[in-house]
Amino acid sequence: MGQAMTAKERREAILRALEQADTPVSASALARQLHVSRQAVVGDVAMLRALNSPIAATPRGYVLSKDETNTKTYTIACRHGRDRVAEELYAVVDNGGGLLDVIVDHALYGQLSGKLHVFSRYDADEFVRRLSAGEDSPLSSLTGGIHLHTLVCRDDACFARICAALREKGLLIAPPED
Repeated sequence: MGQAMTAKERREAILRALEQADTPVSASALARQLHVSRQAVVGDVAMLRALNSPIAATPRGYVLSKDETNTKTYTIACRHGRDRVAEELYAVVDNGGGLLDVIVDHALYGQLSGKLHVFSRYDADEFVRRLSAGEDSPLSSLTGGIHLHTLVCRDDACFARICAALREKGLLIAPPED
């Protein structure tokens, strides 16, 4: 039987796995791959993040944030209930964008955010499935449905399409029409 990996080798293997992945990778999947506990992977990821590795935790697993030099980020404000989450997510991804996060302004805690990393209908469906499967509520339930999203788009035209689609559905509250 081979010698066990050192913690440093394991962290390097985690980075390689995330670099090669097209989709988020769960801590459990990494643990199986590396023959360690899930908790060991969580600790390794925490150490990598402390060393400035651009690893983000999403609802579906870890992703390595890539330098998206051909994209721009935009912030929008929306309002809707839990029943329209899929409609909002589809409006963004169907028009060429992605949702990086959701942000709410909470009276007690200030700004709260959650990573989404929704870039396709599959990602949107997985998020809605997880939302429906549990008793958890979206962050926007804390603020009467009002929330912000950081979007990533290829260009201003993509962003304009997304805003138009969300405005048409009555979900967008900002930015205002030009």
